[in-house]
Amino acid sequence: MSGHVIVRTSVGPSPEVTSALAAAGVATAHEASGRHGLLGPALRPIYPGARIAGRAVTVLSHPGDNLMIHASIEQCRPGDVLVVATTSRCTDGMFGDLFATQLRHRGVLGLVTDAGVRDVADLTAMGFPVWSRAVHAQGTAKAVPGSVNVPVVVAGRLVHPGDIVVADDDGVLCVPLAEGERVVEAAAVRERNEEAKRRRFAAGELGLDVYDMRPLLERLGVRYVDAEPER
Repeated sequence: MSGHVIVRTSVGPSPEVTSALAAAGVATAHEASGRHGLLGPALRPIYPGARIAGRAVTVLSHPGDNLMIHASIEQCRPGDVLVVATTSRCTDGMFGDLFATQLRHRGVLGLVTDAGVRDVADLTAMGFPVWSRAVHAQGTAKAVPGSVNVPVVVAGRLVHPGDIVVADDDGVLCVPLAEGERVVEAAAVRERNEEAKRRRFAAGELGLDVYDMRPLLERLGVRYVDAEPER
């Protein structure tokens, strides 16, 4: 596919998959996926406590220009997450509360952007979550073409349209669409195992014993020695 395009597509995960991954959260889903898919830690939430998972609608924009964000909105549907990349590094405030108002009307869950965002107080008051590289009041133009629903690289991670984006206070994860159900199953197993360990830790057991790490310390040559008593 060449040139600038807006791809119309309904391909994406089931609501059951996205709901389960949102409940699991980024850290658990990342471990369950085999520790793949994290977007770089430069992307941070503009306010704490949000947790979402949804279908990626991707945008490739020219830096400092948000024309293609405008063009992407009619491609969004309830349960989506808008994912915005730029063709080179950009921290301009390419997204604000007017965009969020349009997206909220269409049922979009939030935004992940490798650029900047502004109107943070308004976005927070609206409860519209954003994960961004920067917060910057610098405005943008609406003049340069780009594409919608094409593969993009965001914070070092390739995201395809229709992939599953999971985001919370721990960062952002991209789960390939074909891997969604497998990751959900693995996350459920992990959560059951963690709950069993949590009960043991709450009862006073140590991770050294629950994870049987004492033999490992011995193999690595770690010794226990008693400190000499103070004189």
